[in-house]
Amino acid sequence: MLEFEAPVAELQKKISELQKFSAASGIDVSDEIRALQEKMEITRKNVYANLTPWQKVQISRHPARPYTLDYIKRLCPDFMELSGDRRFSDDKAIIGGPATFNGRKIMVIGTQKGRDMKENVFRNFGWPQPEGYRKALRLMRLANQAQIPVVTFVDTPGAYPGVGSEERHIAEAIAVNLREMFNLTVPVISIIIGEGGSGGAIGLGVGNRILIMENAYYSVITPEGCAAILWKDRKFAPQSADALKLTAAKLQELGIADGIVPEPLGGAHTDHDEAARLLGEVLQKNLDELCALSGEELKDKRYNKFRAFGQFEERTGADCE
Repeated sequence: MLEFEAPVAELQKKISELQKFSAASGIDVSDEIRALQEKMEITRKNVYANLTPWQKVQISRHPARPYTLDYIKRLCPDFMELSGDRRFSDDKAIIGGPATFNGRKIMVIGTQKGRDMKENVFRNFGWPQPEGYRKALRLMRLANQAQIPVVTFVDTPGAYPGVGSEERHIAEAIAVNLREMFNLTVPVISIIIGEGGSGGAIGLGVGNRILIMENAYYSVITPEGCAAILWKDRKFAPQSADALKLTAAKLQELGIADGIVPEPLGGAHTDHDEAARLLGEVLQKNLDELCALSGEELKDKRYNKFRAFGQFEERTGADCE
């Protein structure tokens, strides 16, 4: 339970206690339970309609939130994972392979976290290493040869900053991915499903469409990292989250995100099946639109989209008054 969810959790606890009391005593308290359920729904709506950027960051990291494989299992049941970068090893923090989505062949690639300590160690806590990005590039080139769309799921705090990662040239691996993704002649859709942190996210994020889940975030740096730099203290993460403009609504307003994928009330972690259904609807719509374009059109639109990022106006002091 997150701190701001306490009012909802308290009502859930009262409902559970009444249900147990009714079962044990045989006394009908259905009217009271129904009233509390209605109050809980109203409270839940009020809580989630007024989330701060930092609270959305917390939801994006919820341990019960669906990860890449959770969405793939529900949307692409015939997914076949391919492993290895053909150079060094297989990075378990990035998974990928061919699949079928609503009858259409696609190449699906994504960052993957773990549910418990053992799996998190196996997945390197969702921090990809150079071989992960090289594996992803191998699969994207394969998709380009087969002329099938590429769909990437992004959920990582960033690329792994360890010594081994640096020795194997993590920055170069990400840079090559950026360059090569611009040259793909197939539709590329990147979906931020949780955390979209730093170069670790953009290494899979050069898409014709960038979609973001309602309670996900996408930023050049994590709020804690920003706070450590600007305020020399991670406790200022809520302030930095607000300053970074990293929420889905802000990113769409700034032209970074092309669309927002709605989530079930209370966040994707409350209902994985519904979250996958909502994501599938948005993905289908965008695939239909992009698959109608030629390869050159896809390349040009992808290039122009990213060239338009970061536009600004200069004003003199008199103009600002």
